[in-house]
Amino acid sequence: MTTWVIVLGILYAGMLAFVATQSFKKNKTAEDYLLAGSNIGMILGFLTFAATLFSTFTLLGMPDFFRVNGIGAWIFLALSDGGMVFLLLWWGYHLRKKAAKKGFRGVAGLVSQCFDNKWAGYVSLTGVFVFLIPYVGIQIRGISIFMTAVFPDALPLWGWAVAIIAVMLLYSETGGLKAIMHADAIQAIILLTVTWIIGISCIIHYGDIRNLFQEIEATNKELLSVPGPKGLFTPQFLIASFLVILCLPITQPQLTIRLVIIRNLKTTHLMAVAVGIFAILVIFPTIFIGLYGAVRYQELSTAEFLSQVLLYEQPPFIAAVTVIGLLAAGLSTTDSMIFALGTELRSVLPDRHHQNLKITKIAIICFSAIAVIFSVIAGDQLATLARVSFAGTSMLAPMILSAILSEQKPSPVIIIATAAGLVLFLSSLLGIIPDHVGMFRMDLLLLTTIGLITACTFIFRRR
Repeated sequence: MTTWVIVLGILYAGMLAFVATQSFKKNKTAEDYLLAGSNIGMILGFLTFAATLFSTFTLLGMPDFFRVNGIGAWIFLALSDGGMVFLLLWWGYHLRKKAAKKGFRGVAGLVSQCFDNKWAGYVSLTGVFVFLIPYVGIQIRGISIFMTAVFPDALPLWGWAVAIIAVMLLYSETGGLKAIMHADAIQAIILLTVTWIIGISCIIHYGDIRNLFQEIEATNKELLSVPGPKGLFTPQFLIASFLVILCLPITQPQLTIRLVIIRNLKTTHLMAVAVGIFAILVIFPTIFIGLYGAVRYQELSTAEFLSQVLLYEQPPFIAAVTVIGLLAAGLSTTDSMIFALGTELRSVLPDRHHQNLKITKIAIICFSAIAVIFSVIAGDQLATLARVSFAGTSMLAPMILSAILSEQKPSPVIIIATAAGLVLFLSSLLGIIPDHVGMFRMDLLLLTTIGLITACTFIFRRR
């Protein structure tokens, strides 16, 4: 396997170098570098959006989530992603309309313009920074764990984290967003292929799907129902998760940017449908991988379970492809998010293009360093940490929606409510305040409250 990993790794590095150099030659302006020329076709748009949305979290997080919490994880993610596709069709239209009217350099900058208040942009930037950096960190940690398993004597976990970030910075800083998007396209294809190969092998081990589910029932019947053996999938959790995932295209700048730079509205709609199909295809086999692990490896840690199923049980070539696929998936999400954070920072700075671009590149390096630090201290519950990250950014949704959908300047009360919501949610995560208020989850309560305050400001203004 090690030999195959080295061979495929060299091939993958060559492809990254090629797309980076080609993109570098085509980048004539700062907008080309940061927004890929704003003329992306359906196939590249669909692949880059899907790769950014489904990453290391899919192959490292979801199987373990099914293994520990059961079949309810399907409701948690797949149905929510289906709803998100319908939102993409509606959101893409309004976002592109507002971006065409105001101009677009980043979500934070656009929100600041719509509110005519710089603090709206600062709150937006702070929210995505605080909650996206941990998500980037768990991507890096997931890859580092696997690279340590493949090459146990080569580097410590933190060494792999630094190496991964160095590779990401090399091609993303050289080629800009266009290079990142082409790298995404490669990753999406590899991830989908590897996930199905391993998922099918898990089914074959038990003969068919029916036998696999019978084994699960004999092992732990609670895995086949909600709320699951850990009691996680309560109605509040599922409702909150649905709203959180529904908000991803609104609150995650790496996704929002991709909606704006698609060639036209028709292409955006085709891309949204393709992403929905990809979501079902890439999540479905993780059920089989997770349930297979629940039968055979229920006592193992997350890292041990994933190493067994994704590496040691596979033929050497498939195991090597899996390693490269995970590396590609982690790089894809990491570069997209870090680059988006740099773009967001630039969008709230004064309009001096050359100086801003330099500051953006420096900021990307700083954000990357912070993500590496978090990857070292983060835990192994990737799916849970990802969900927390999504929940944090969802607090921004009412403010961003009011900025994009309103023809008038929204009330500054919305900015204050959003900032307060971010502080309270972060405090609940740190244990400073409880994570429940009575019977209500803090994330659901805060998101609902901010949404109601936002709605009330518009109702009172009309009166």
